[in-house]
Amino acid sequence: MMLETAMRLMKSGLIPSVSEVAEAAEVSRATAYRYFPSQAALVQAAVDAGLGPILEWESPADDVEERIADLIAFSYPRIFVHEATHRAALRLALDQWARRQAGTIGDEPRIVRGNRKRLLRKALAPLSGTLDSKTFDKLTQALSLMFGIEATIVLKDIWGLSTEQAEQVAVWSARSLVRSAIAESGRKRSASDAAKKKTEVVRSRNRKKRQEKSKP
Repeated sequence: MMLETAMRLMKSGLIPSVSEVAEAAEVSRATAYRYFPSQAALVQAAVDAGLGPILEWESPADDVEERIADLIAFSYPRIFVHEATHRAALRLALDQWARRQAGTIGDEPRIVRGNRKRLLRKALAPLSGTLDSKTFDKLTQALSLMFGIEATIVLKDIWGLSTEQAEQVAVWSARSLVRSAIAESGRKRSASDAAKKKTEVVRSRNRKKRQEKSKP
């Protein structure tokens, strides 16, 4: 009931406090704070409720491009349905950052926003044995720019795209990033193999020279 009330208030443009949600839901403040000890905890719970089944996403595909496309296609519609909640969480995160910079945030708990990291790593799992750890992390970080409320804000607010168009751009970008990372990894392996082969040829020549010199 309180989460539904909080999400309804977020749709009206608010980042409600625990007290405001308690009043709107007609429950006591003591009860509200027992469930949500801080505004950050309340907003975080609302975000998790908005994400819902996205947090449990799974894919039977082995192809990483298809897995990433599936994750975005599965997630974006629900993100858009609960867009107000995700925007409120982003606003709170930005507000907390500003108050930390100003030294006025006190001991207020920090809102945690890291679900995309876990989901993207899960989607990229088949590449964990193919890409080196540095490239794997870089790919995950790059994909995070196309997955989440920040990406939808850029695509919808700045570019004026529809929900469907935003999803298409995100899928296209994600596929391109995966292909680029795989190609880059292949070039690195080829270069490494060539270097090893060259080293072995040089060593072989040196062994032959030593053997010839040692002959009576």
